[in-house]
Amino acid sequence: MTHPDSAHVAVIGGGICGLAAAHRLVRRGTRVTLLESSDQLGGLGTFFAHGDQWIERFYHCIMPSDASLLALLGELGLRDAVRWRETTMGMVVEGRRHPFNSPLDLLRFSPLRLPDRVRFGVVSLLLRRLGRGRDLDALRTEDWLRGLYGDVVWERLFAPMFGSKFGPSFGDVPALYLWQRLGRERNVATRGYPDGGYKTIIDGLRASIEQAGGVVRTATPVRRLHSTGGRSVLTLTGGEVLDADHVISTVPLPLLRRIADDALAARLPATDLPYQGVVTGVFFLRQPVTEHYWTPVLHSGTEFDGVVAMSALAGPRDGRHLVYVMHYTDRDSQLYLDDDTAIAARWSAQLRGLYPELGADGIEEVRVFKAPFVEPVYPLGYLAARPPVTVDGTGLLLATTAHVYPDVTSWNSSVALANDVVALVADQPAVTEPAR
Repeated sequence: MTHPDSAHVAVIGGGICGLAAAHRLVRRGTRVTLLESSDQLGGLGTFFAHGDQWIERFYHCIMPSDASLLALLGELGLRDAVRWRETTMGMVVEGRRHPFNSPLDLLRFSPLRLPDRVRFGVVSLLLRRLGRGRDLDALRTEDWLRGLYGDVVWERLFAPMFGSKFGPSFGDVPALYLWQRLGRERNVATRGYPDGGYKTIIDGLRASIEQAGGVVRTATPVRRLHSTGGRSVLTLTGGEVLDADHVISTVPLPLLRRIADDALAARLPATDLPYQGVVTGVFFLRQPVTEHYWTPVLHSGTEFDGVVAMSALAGPRDGRHLVYVMHYTDRDSQLYLDDDTAIAARWSAQLRGLYPELGADGIEEVRVFKAPFVEPVYPLGYLAARPPVTVDGTGLLLATTAHVYPDVTSWNSSVALANDVVALVADQPAVTEPAR
């Protein structure tokens, strides 16, 4: 239970990072108020009703190496509810489908000539080792991969794959980010998915916070934030004012700047990362189209860049096979601003083009969802430029995707960041930042 005389912490943002921070705070007796601007908790883990089930708007999975997230699930009594399956990777190049998992798959991978296939296999086996001891934070991904794999592999495979994730600056992203990602993911990988979906995690966190005396409020945007060393004031919709000793903000820095008053805005980090948003299509199919969980789609005339067959991990939903397709894009792009119905129609035709066996009636339903701030596009040397967690002269602490680097943006890295930031919250203003 919380202590009436303990410090009061306001958490802005009800995604996994904010929920994990609030959960951790109330467990140590801190008074907590969590404020989420939308009507649903979860951030990128939000969901929609489909029949008697809840479906994630954006795809997620759990990796066995996600130690921080799995520890949190253990505290919630949900760790044993994770079901693990071995998943595989496919590849669609110029409309043709290829498995992409074993040495034999690589030898048969016709989009590359045999010498390039052999080079790809050897370098991929050694890539993690080749990165050790190098300043990958200061090395462009294109320079590193083009030098190791050669021009053909870069231009045929990596350039479209990285371009789909990071936009026009894909070649400039530090190689360190890729190196970290390779430590988490493999072509053939055991992945997990919780019984009942990610909503069970969100519901479990909310219950934990409220049972310990914390307050969780949805549909409660913060309109103005003022924070000094001794006091923070949050102005909510309708003029309601909330006082707090500390504030943990999990919202992207561009959004935080919009609500900070002039004095606080002047103290915020000058970091101005571009962000990639995402447009995702959720397809309910009458039949499976691939046994592979993850399939990049390259040079195939589609607007989407990948296919995630969630049913390969979580099984069918109400007898239907769930497939996600996605395109990462700037939130001001024409695609992001396009009508959802038009996107659904185009992407349905494109999916049928890749998988003609769907036929005219193979797609039962399509839902389109968008998120504006998903993946920061990190510049070279970002380890040194990464903003501090604490904001000098204020009671504000930052826990955003701008702070998880070099870890891969994921629920696991968000939980780890929440743990670090909560460790700084005390009755006195924090003056140090977590070692990361």
